[in-house]
Amino acid sequence: MRMVLKETPIKKKSIGVIPTRWASTRFPGKILTPLCKKPLIQWVVERVQQATFLDQLLVATDDERIKTVVEDLGVDVVLTRSDHPSGTDRIAEAISEYDAEIVVNIQGDEPLINPNLIDQVAAVISENHSWDMATATAPIDREQDLHDPSVVKVVCDQDLRVLYFSRAPIPFSREKELSLSVSSMYWRHIGIYGYKRSFLEKLVKIPPCTTEKIEKLEQLRALHIGAHIRMIKTEEVSLGVDTPEDVQRVEAILRIENGF
Repeated sequence: MRMVLKETPIKKKSIGVIPTRWASTRFPGKILTPLCKKPLIQWVVERVQQATFLDQLLVATDDERIKTVVEDLGVDVVLTRSDHPSGTDRIAEAISEYDAEIVVNIQGDEPLINPNLIDQVAAVISENHSWDMATATAPIDREQDLHDPSVVKVVCDQDLRVLYFSRAPIPFSREKELSLSVSSMYWRHIGIYGYKRSFLEKLVKIPPCTTEKIEKLEQLRALHIGAHIRMIKTEEVSLGVDTPEDVQRVEAILRIENGF
């Protein structure tokens, strides 16, 4: 009897890209803000370097100051145009000269991002041809977060395919006030994305759609053109640096984790 060996999937080449810009609306220049004596971007780079699935790491920026700091870290950096409507568009420009089939978008203001989550996002796209994108979500455990527009909510189907993202509380409870104590339906989006390169190149050729413009959420453009987005559930929510007030809170966590 002839034995048939099961083929092992060939790992596709992947690149992690950190899109950054100087002109943050709420916190200009935050990417170079010192956290425990190191610039924010350095903490993010060091977290991403702990991921094992990525073959390359690249920072995409529109600012010479950021470029200089990243080069001093020994990391590849590409200077991009400053008029991109989103980090996704910036990434597409930056990787034009790089050979990779899987692209992972890691936010530049997430110094506490879990490297294992980066690996999970990349692996989903690499190992399953049916998904165009992958991203992550965690349970909402505070009532106030439901009504906080900076906490993006997400709804998925039974196969963890994304149905919609919103800054509003979704799903909406028609019968009574939203209550976390009686429902586990409410999930927050974590801003990390994995893309098939072919889909990313298709996506950035499409102008921002109406829902993207209204909600100010770039991922809605992908849903608008019919993307199959796989959601990865996690219990861990990393604290990002969105405002100057976040600096002290993140520094406190970094000191504990690093024994400062």
